[in-house]
Amino acid sequence: MSRVCELTGKKAMVGNNRSKALNKTKRKFNANLIKKRFYLPEEDSWVSLKVSTSALKTINKIGISAAIKEAKSKGFLK
Repeated sequence: MSRVCELTGKKAMVGNNRSKALNKTKRKFNANLIKKRFYLPEEDSWVSLKVSTSALKTINKIGISAAIKEAKSKGFLK
């Protein structure tokens, strides 16, 4: 499974390592993802999501139900 946040769609970015001699070598900047279970009181069930830590802050602010509804409208979650 790919390293993509299921709520925001964040994924790995590509960039360069730069040495003191200014040599460039390719590298990946992975998204800061964690696997977490959330309780949905409307459906009376638990759901496991792979979310970024910034998405966790959003969930704490607006709630899991609103975050899932927003992700479905943007097409990140089915």
